[in-house]
Formats: sequence, C-alpha cells, structure tokens
Amino acid sequence: MSENIVLRATRLGKTFHDGKLQVPVLHDINLSVHAGEKLAIVGSSGSGKTTLLHLLGGLDRPTEGEVYVRERAFSSLGETERGRIRNQVIGFVYQFHHLLPEFTALENVALPLLIRGMAPAMAQQAAQELLTQVELGHRLLHKPSELSGGERQRTAIARALVTNPEIVLADEPTGNLDHNTAARVFGLMLELHNARNT
Repeated sequence: MSENIVLRATRLGKTFHDGKLQVPVLHDINLSVHAGEKLAIVGSSGSGKTTLLHLLGGLDRPTEGEVYVRERAFSSLGETERGRIRNQVIGFVYQFHHLLPEFTALENVALPLLIRGMAPAMAQQAAQELLTQVELGHRLLHKPSELSGGERQRTAIARALVTNPEIVLADEPTGNLDHNTAARVFGLMLELHNARNT
C-alpha cells in the first residue's frame, strides 16, 4: 500500500436490522483517500452517504469489510484506541454543528484538545487562534445560541481542525445554510485544506 493513503475501505458493507427486516444500505464499497486529497461523495437522500461517513470515521461498525486509518484496521482496535484515533487523526463536521450549548465557542473548540490531555491554557490559545482564522475572534465567549448559523458552522469547522487531523469527514456541512453563507463556509474549508494539507 502507498504510504500516503490515509483512509482506505475494502469491501465495506452495512445492513441494518429491524426485527425480522434486513435493510442493506451499503455493499462492496472500496475507496482509498490520499494525504491532501479532496473527495466528494454524492448521491440522493437516503443513499447511504452519512452511513458511509460514520463507518469511515469509526463511529459505527460495518456489517462486512474493513476500514483502515493509516493502515490500521478499525475492527482490530478496542474502543479506547478507536476514540484516540478519532481524536487525533479524524475531524468531523456535520450538517448540524453539534456544538455543546452550555459551552462558549472557545470552549467548544478547545474541548478536543482537553480530551487529548493538553493543558487548558494551551488548548484555549490554540482554539482562539483557529477561531480567529475562521473570522470569529470577536465571538469567542458567545454560546451557540448567540451565534448565527454560519458562525456556528465555522465554530464546528474550527473544532474539527483544532487537533490538526489528517482526515476531515464533512457530512453536508453547508446543507443547512443559505447560499451566500454556504459558499463562504465551503471556501473557508478549501482554504484550510490548502493551508493544512488535510
């Protein structure tokens, strides 16, 4: 395998079970993502895009096949190690930001670093720098309810990138925004991709 493949799926499949009913969602998915590569997965609603992202990010387990992050099979890892990889290698951005409502923007972005064990002052400094980079330096102490939709999504992007992940999985990150804000958020993601080679 090429050294610069950061994410790989082989013969990946997922079937959901509801009583006696089996609902196959994905079957025989194979893909490789190289460092610095941008990849878009498109399809109609209900076609399995979110399910695929959850499998690729180790948030769910496949029914068949395997996901490899830096050539480590997710299925071979315990939950603690899977969590460590998600914290250090993978960043997630969702259509609905999933920010913690009781925390400020600064606290939301610093949280992954605190989970990693970074000193609070260093975590807050890194979070502040990234929030400033996404043009939210003036909104550090605002809670999600005090931010616009675009500001919440930029906060979520900052949270996903604060750990300097090799991989960012974004599930329709602009789908809940108006056209102009969506274009701005998408442009920001491309800028950050180019700057960080994510």
